[in-house]
Amino acid sequence: MTEGSLPRIITEPLGGSPLSQLVAAGEGAEWIAPAPRSAAGWRDRVRQLRETTDVRAQLGLLAPALDASGAAAERLARVVTGGGIVVTTGQQSGLFGGPAYTWSKALSALALADEIQRVCDIPVAPVFWAATDDADLAEASVTAISVPGGAERLVMQPHADVRIGAPMCLTPLGDVTRELRRLAEAAGSSALSRPIVAAQNAYRPGATVGGAFVTLLRDLLQPLGLAVLDAGHAVVREAMYEITDRALREAAPIARALAARTAELRAKGHKPRVADMDELSLVFEWVDGIKLRIPVARARAALELPANRRSPNVLLRPVAERLILPTAAYVGGPGELAYFAQVGAVAAVLGAPSPVAVPRWSCTIVEPKVQRLLDKYDFTPAALEDPHAAERRHASRAMPTEARNAVEAARTQVADLDAMLRALARTDPSLINEQVAEGHTRRAAWLVGRLERRIRAAIKRSEDDAMRAIATARGALFPFGQRQERTLNFLPFYARHGDPLLDEMRIAANEHARRLIGA
Repeated sequence: MTEGSLPRIITEPLGGSPLSQLVAAGEGAEWIAPAPRSAAGWRDRVRQLRETTDVRAQLGLLAPALDASGAAAERLARVVTGGGIVVTTGQQSGLFGGPAYTWSKALSALALADEIQRVCDIPVAPVFWAATDDADLAEASVTAISVPGGAERLVMQPHADVRIGAPMCLTPLGDVTRELRRLAEAAGSSALSRPIVAAQNAYRPGATVGGAFVTLLRDLLQPLGLAVLDAGHAVVREAMYEITDRALREAAPIARALAARTAELRAKGHKPRVADMDELSLVFEWVDGIKLRIPVARARAALELPANRRSPNVLLRPVAERLILPTAAYVGGPGELAYFAQVGAVAAVLGAPSPVAVPRWSCTIVEPKVQRLLDKYDFTPAALEDPHAAERRHASRAMPTEARNAVEAARTQVADLDAMLRALARTDPSLINEQVAEGHTRRAAWLVGRLERRIRAAIKRSEDDAMRAIATARGALFPFGQRQERTLNFLPFYARHGDPLLDEMRIAANEHARRLIGA
């Protein structure tokens, strides 16, 4: 890889709602468990975790769901033997790994684990919680790639046996033949690189949507030391049995607490991330492969359900995770941070520790080919966020002043020539008659017109090239009007630039982690 061939990594503000930003800043202590803000604070949190958890028993029970190997297994083993802890992040299933922020999350968790390990001098392992128990097939079926002239959505064709409400760990993979081909084409000459081959190996006929997601993540993340937990595995539901049991017993008090929390948040001008559903508990029942929320009125009867037929919803899951893993912090995006303001109310009713959430690192990747387009047309990445501003700016610069002045001067000279020739024809017709004078004038005017047409044709070609270049750059940085990391698939980036890209991203994620630690 030649010097200057690596993308530029721009660390961006995470963004999100005012509530999300409040949680990210560690404020709103009445609603959340704030993250420590100093190295000493993190050492205290780690000490408390180690005193109240049995990491050997926890990780031993979850071993089949982790199924770790290589560097990830080694790191988990050090946590077990050294009485360590974990840092978690996670994401529901996404086609070919989902949007680029899946990797931003993973690298954020890895960086935070490294930093806590450094300041606390104990083993810390990052764990990616692959939420394959989620039933959002629409999100799991779509990803996007940048292409010349913009961006393109890749959509999985659903399997004939797909069932609405089925978790992704049970949903058969649909036809992704075309989507795999387009993914490889987006990688260009790197179509046979490890990330693309990993996707081809994971997304095979016979796989489930969730299983393919987990296989791909393990292939690419475990060599970095990051374990991937398959949340759809039966042992995870079994490990959560105690907390789902308590949530069913306390279904009505939890509903009242969440209603009160919603009122508090609205009174302070915040919109709760998760809408209240007073009549439903926070526990799903798995019925013939379909997930159904258990009504509060039936919660007591649902206590008879076996462990493998119960799972938590989005507000109970962080509480459950904290109880089955020695989690120092969950690294989340803006939407996740916002719902942690409601999670605290659930934890309080259950008498469970309130989980700690910290903001993930956020970035934009500017590849060299995109940077060259920005430089050529004198734009910054931010200038492309507005869907029309760049085009308007370029159009206003389309006809250079020098060209406009040259054409106007030529027209003036033609007019002067016409006047002089007509005057000469009237003064001495033997030298030139008016018909010949008019012919020379028409010839001169035609030449000026031809000059103008050539200039305008060149400008149009330039404009067409510029408009396509702007659309290409926007498709790479703000596809479909959205932030790059929220839309584009990461694998083509990784395929084109390899591990050096990850190295650059890890440097920036490490800086973010150090700010979180306060060290």
